[in-house]
Amino acid sequence: MKVLIVCLGNICRSPMGEGALRARLDEARVSRRIEVDSAGTGDWHAGDPPDPRAIRCARGHGVDISGLRARQVRDEDFDHFDWLLCADVNNLRDLQRLAPSAQRDKVALWLPWAGVDARDEIPDPYTGGSKDFEDVWQLVDTAARQTVARLTRG
Repeated sequence: MKVLIVCLGNICRSPMGEGALRARLDEARVSRRIEVDSAGTGDWHAGDPPDPRAIRCARGHGVDISGLRARQVRDEDFDHFDWLLCADVNNLRDLQRLAPSAQRDKVALWLPWAGVDARDEIPDPYTGGSKDFEDVWQLVDTAARQTVARLTRG
């Protein structure tokens, strides 16, 4: 199983989500069976590390995302990944527009897909402060836990 977590610039939400999901997969001892990556719909930050606030927040939860580098979603991602899970509706629309018609059903909003009932979207913390990043962490960590449960159900 291969999962791509997608946000706008791939420096805040999706790397935090990738880090949380990797940590939860390791915890469940299934990380060898499930590949995780992240990407952005835009290319402004391609090659950059995650936002320092995202790195700090993840580190505060015992997860190191400092080695990740931003990249833009590529055409081949639609073939490679089983699921392309989006942080918000704008990301979802962008990917649905880019996806070949036969692969649009692989594209979903991450929170509802994972069964997180609290909300549909992960808000972008980029213009906010540490509390906004912490709120995002709580959402992506919940989504990560529920993603592991969904992917490992017999």
